[in-house]
Amino acid sequence: MFGSHSNHMDERLLVGRDEVVRRLAIIKAVVCDWDGVFNDGFKDAEGGSPFSEVDSMGLNLLRFALWSRKEELPFAAVITGQHNAFAERFGQRERLHGVYMGFTNKPDAFDRFLEFHGLRPEEVLFVYDDVLDLPVAARCGLRVLIGHRATELFQRTCIHRGLADIRIHLGGGHHGLREACELLIDLMGRWASTLDHRVAYDTTYQRYLTARQAVVPEIIRNPR
Repeated sequence: MFGSHSNHMDERLLVGRDEVVRRLAIIKAVVCDWDGVFNDGFKDAEGGSPFSEVDSMGLNLLRFALWSRKEELPFAAVITGQHNAFAERFGQRERLHGVYMGFTNKPDAFDRFLEFHGLRPEEVLFVYDDVLDLPVAARCGLRVLIGHRATELFQRTCIHRGLADIRIHLGGGHHGLREACELLIDLMGRWASTLDHRVAYDTTYQRYLTARQAVVPEIIRNPR
């Protein structure tokens, strides 16, 4: 019903399309930074920063597309340097496997996530946007860099050092995460089927949703 609009010369791909597809095939987990990925990075007086339903739908569709390969639910987590009630609420609502808050040294949370779920770094897709994310980005199998107009030098450095495989030009405040999720689903060759199953709310999507809703999120608050 719904078609795909793949671009075989997509400038967002920093490595070859075939290489991205190869790495996607072994991905078992999706890990995202919070500030600058789900939002524009601004905070309220309590230190909270919200999320958008546009990005939430994108992440859900990506998890569904990954699940649909073998009907195995991919692991999903958020790692953030700050304590954030919005991130916790999102993790609980969307049944993420983990929300790790207060980890300014993000490898500490990443190592815990890997060990807890028996994962290897190359099996993780990481979506990030800034400096504190780089130690995790250096280890992951597929890295998506969410861009900002203010961070052109940082983005060029990430590309030069081989720390990004896909660069999304839209920032977190403009739904860059949604764009990234749609691109990844399309690269998997699953855009039309993912959309059709979700729109129909059919038995295939409901099997995925049952598996997702059975997840009990692990909420970790690092006391720092």
